[in-house]
Amino acid sequence: MTPITEVEGRRLALSNLEKVLYPAVGFTKGELLHYYASTAGALLAHLHNRPVSFLRYPDGPEGQRFFAKNVPPGTPAWVRTADVPRSDGTARQILVQDLATLMWAANLVTEFHTPQWQADAPGQADRLVLDLDPGAPATVVECCAAALWLRERLTADGLHVYAKTSGSKGLHLLVPLEPTPAERVTAYAKELAVEAERELPALVVHRMTRSLRPGKVFVDFSQNAAAKTTATPYTLRARPEPTVSTPVTWAEIEECDDQEQLVFRADDIAPRLRRYGDLLGPLINLNRARPLPARAAR
Repeated sequence: MTPITEVEGRRLALSNLEKVLYPAVGFTKGELLHYYASTAGALLAHLHNRPVSFLRYPDGPEGQRFFAKNVPPGTPAWVRTADVPRSDGTARQILVQDLATLMWAANLVTEFHTPQWQADAPGQADRLVLDLDPGAPATVVECCAAALWLRERLTADGLHVYAKTSGSKGLHLLVPLEPTPAERVTAYAKELAVEAERELPALVVHRMTRSLRPGKVFVDFSQNAAAKTTATPYTLRARPEPTVSTPVTWAEIEECDDQEQLVFRADDIAPRLRRYGDLLGPLINLNRARPLPARAAR
C-alpha cells in the first residue's frame, strides 16, 4: 500500500520509499525525499516564483531520463502554475512555492531546473550564469582556475560573483542583476567567454564544438537565454551517486587542487548549511544586484 502523509495540510501519496535509486551507494527514494524535506528552507528560496523544468529519472540515473516542462498529468489542483511564453505560444509550468509542492515534485524523482528570470517578469533576467564545463582530461580543478579569472573580470565591472558546483563535473558562476532583458545578458556573457578564451587560450574555449574542448574549460554563456534553464542550487543530480549542486566559497575554489574536493553528496548539505548558511542568499534578496555595465547595455 502506498503511504499517505500530510504536508502543510496537503495529503500526499509517497511511493516506493525503499526503492534504490543510486545503486553505487544504496541511496533510496525515501532518502531522496528526506534530503529534499531537510533542505527545503534553502531550496525553496531558489525555486520561488521561477517556472520549474524537471529532469525526471524515476528508475535512478541508470534508467530512463526525460526532461519535462509542461504540467504533468495527475498534478494536484492545489499546485500553483504559471503561464510561460514560448516561441510557439504560451505554456503552463509548475511553480514550487511550498513544502507540499516540493515533496510532491520530489516524489516524481527529479532534478530541478529554473530560468534566470521570475514568473511575473518573463525574459527579464535577475541573474547571470556562466556554466564552466571541463573537457576531459580537464576537471573541476581547471574550472576553478577559469572561475578565478572570471571573478576578477566580473568584479572589475562592478558585479558580485558567487559560485556553486554543477553537481556533475563543473562549476556555475552566478551574478545577481537588476532585471535586464535576457538577450542583453546573453550578449554580455558571450563577451566574457570570448575574452576569457583570448586571455587564457590554453585553458578556456567559448564554443561548444567537441573537437575544441579536450583539456579545456568550456565557458557556456547560453544558459542566459530566456528559454534556457540551469540546475537549481541544492538540487540532487542524476549521477552515479547522489551528488548535489552545492554553493561553495571562493576559498574552496582557490584551494582546489583535487577534483574530489568539490564533490558534495546529499549527506554533506545539512552540515554545510549549518556552517555557512546559504552562500547564494544574495541571489534571493538581491541586496547585491547591480546593472550590467554600460557597454553591455547597447
